[in-house]
Amino acid sequence: MTEIPKEEYLFKCTSACAGCSSSLVLRYVLKAAGPDTVLVMPACCTSVIQGIYPNTAMNVPVYNVAFAAAAACASGMSAAFRAGKKATNVIVYAGDGGTVDIGIQALSGAFERRTDFLYICYDNEAYGNTGMQRSGATPTGARTTTTPGGKPDTKKDIDRIVEAHDPPYMATACSAYPHDLFKKVTKALSIRGPKFIHVLAPCPPGWRYPTEQTVEMGKLAVKTGMWVLFEREYGKVTINGPSKAAMIKPLPIEEYLGPQGRFKGISREAVDALVSLARRNAKRLSLQEEGVC
Repeated sequence: MTEIPKEEYLFKCTSACAGCSSSLVLRYVLKAAGPDTVLVMPACCTSVIQGIYPNTAMNVPVYNVAFAAAAACASGMSAAFRAGKKATNVIVYAGDGGTVDIGIQALSGAFERRTDFLYICYDNEAYGNTGMQRSGATPTGARTTTTPGGKPDTKKDIDRIVEAHDPPYMATACSAYPHDLFKKVTKALSIRGPKFIHVLAPCPPGWRYPTEQTVEMGKLAVKTGMWVLFEREYGKVTINGPSKAAMIKPLPIEEYLGPQGRFKGISREAVDALVSLARRNAKRLSLQEEGVC
């Protein structure tokens, strides 16, 4: 961790929930990006925890925009900076609701236009800001305020949707592995064009686990194979270390689901569906890493 800068661009005075992993994610994103950065943020948890100007907790400019408009705003902002010969980092920082659902049209348009920006989706697998309603990113079997009996549908695969746009760089990360996240953000910002990083961000009140277990939840997601850490750079896939080990010998998925109240009462069929999906995803990525598909 010694290579990570000591400078802080996210101060301690946010109004985030105890154990908030998306704040941890943003802390390391900004350490990697540095001071010459602007954040574009649609409606999400992070848009309401930053504080009221001039006492904001964020030490970089932040543009709070409409739920559906983040990537569109970033396109115009990036074009203006580049026209002025400025290399300022333009980073969209959005939740899963503003990415896989409400913001997906603007995201697709920005990637199709080859906008020079980094889009980061911090995924707590529900609409956390408005009370944990189900989103397209909510996994099968998870209880939310709008799926009290458990979500019957499969989590939308935003990574494959982004992959279809053929960006020069995309990756997954997890708040429990900050060094991996820091390196991926640093690499992404060194590449011109559209970049995408999808970060799993466990949420104590939404997932219903004790606040002190946030890092452990993230590690269990990776170690059980429910979340795979990988990079796709100019089409070449690399599965990262912790997920390599999990593919050889994953922990039982029950170790990840059990501590989370949102999976209380989940059916055996839903558990089996989650395991099957995780295995298919791991196999597909392994074949891509080998260059088979």
